[in-house]
Amino acid sequence: MSYFDWTVLIITLAGIIFYGLYKSRTTKNLDGYFLSNREMPWYIVLFSIMGTQASAITFLSAPGQAYTDGMRFVQYYFGLPLAMIVLCITFVPIFHKTRLYTAYEFLEKRFDVKTRTLTSFLFLLQRGLSTGISIYAPSIILSSLLGWNIYWTNIFMGGLLIIYTAMGGARSVAYTQQLQIIIIFISLFIAGYLVVKYMPEGISFLDALKVSGAEGRTNVITTGFEKGNGFDWRDRYNLLSGIIGGFFLALSYFGTDQSQVGRYLTAKSIKESRLGLLMNGLVKVPMQFFILLLGVLIFAFYQFNNAPLFFNEAQVSKIDKTIYKDSLQQIRQQYDLLEAKKTQLARTMVAENADDSGIKAELMMVNRQRDSLRKAVTTIISKPEVGGDSNDTNYIFLRFVLDYLPKGLIGLLIAVIFISSWGSIAAALNSLSSSTIVDIHKKFINKDMDEAKDYSVSRKYTIAWGIFCIIVAQFAYNIGNSLIEAVNILGSLFYGVILGVFLVAFYGKKIKSNAVFWGAIAGEILVVTLFILNENKVIDLGFLWLNAIGALAVVFFGWILQVSFFSKDNSRFSI
Repeated sequence: MSYFDWTVLIITLAGIIFYGLYKSRTTKNLDGYFLSNREMPWYIVLFSIMGTQASAITFLSAPGQAYTDGMRFVQYYFGLPLAMIVLCITFVPIFHKTRLYTAYEFLEKRFDVKTRTLTSFLFLLQRGLSTGISIYAPSIILSSLLGWNIYWTNIFMGGLLIIYTAMGGARSVAYTQQLQIIIIFISLFIAGYLVVKYMPEGISFLDALKVSGAEGRTNVITTGFEKGNGFDWRDRYNLLSGIIGGFFLALSYFGTDQSQVGRYLTAKSIKESRLGLLMNGLVKVPMQFFILLLGVLIFAFYQFNNAPLFFNEAQVSKIDKTIYKDSLQQIRQQYDLLEAKKTQLARTMVAENADDSGIKAELMMVNRQRDSLRKAVTTIISKPEVGGDSNDTNYIFLRFVLDYLPKGLIGLLIAVIFISSWGSIAAALNSLSSSTIVDIHKKFINKDMDEAKDYSVSRKYTIAWGIFCIIVAQFAYNIGNSLIEAVNILGSLFYGVILGVFLVAFYGKKIKSNAVFWGAIAGEILVVTLFILNENKVIDLGFLWLNAIGALAVVFFGWILQVSFFSKDNSRFSI
């Protein structure tokens, strides 16, 4: 990057940090540190909810996801608006009226301590692991820009985030996320405009979509049904899995994940919480659609221009130092020839009176050949002699930004990715700390702490969880999925079961504590078993379905256990 870009980056980040710390002045107790004294208006709640969702993973990985797999990932969010309605009807009024710090306190009131502790533990495990992956995302950028070792970059980035979160608390997070979302939207619209502007002369926005569509990248709606084969349960993103599985995932994420529950518990009333959630339901799908569209446009851009053989250049440079150097050179020569042919075919395809069917088939064939060469490179990178990260999906958008955007805007977009990461990770660390001190520490370790001690211990837990997440980030290297997929797969292992416990709490009045406790354990075992079988290709099941299966399994097992074992003696099998 240029000195001007570094200046824009540093000024933007410093401004966000100082603004957040300035706004973080609040009472030094649990209400102030975790819930901003419950005085936030709905629009701050909305920005905070969106900012917590929109991590660096969203802006780094989602365009790359669309570049490689098309826009069908947007269907993942189709169940979200419906989930917001259910939350506003059931979850929000109950959480507000009971004046909770964490969602899991309600489970003790409804069931008992062990059910509350189990659910809180599942949340802490899932959110701690996911936040570690989220720390890895901005580290990718800094490592690429400065050539730093990714492990030391994780430590540096995680350390900054720990300081930022421990000093500011929920109020700092909420107000900085308001500013972040505004900057993010402006920057992304500028980036989208420039992608189209940089297309070759005579290539319009519709032409770009035409070329991307020929390669299946504009596949916004997919049914999941294959001719003659019925429904493909392994298909990760389709209309059915998005509406049903996405509904259960969104309901669990926004209704039972403390990182989101803590956002709308900061609202000054039930009405303000509901407005924030409902507006999120309206805005989230179009926002994600646009981010994915950005990836599709970048794909079209590289159809008319030479695309990198591998988007993470640092990994390719490793090959040059190994015995595979000559093999890489041969692959490059073949790839360059295909690139020239590809750009010619793409231009011909959008020319007037072009033979669409023939040109389209030839362009697809050339792209398949290019993909084969890219796969050959990833195979070399994966070899022990190289030991690199063979997945470059997370680097596609970053590579485009660094190579083509004008000075100043590069620094601003890098800042956007950083600050989006800081907002979401800070909210996650804040929620991990709140759940640990409220659901674990004050329940089992020290029940009689004054407000000053509460505040002090909460900050210490924030630091401890930050260190844990940095350790997890060290293992996110070469994770094998796009980061946005990896986080959602991880969440799907736990979210359904956690949601199932809350569904029983709200709607299954006849199911008591021991039945739901053992039902949750059985449901978690079932979900993990299905995931393992799916990974080993014993069964075919898209990960979104795990959310629905986990939630319904807890309800089913809880009901069976209540009727069969606990109908008369609720103490049987209790612990």
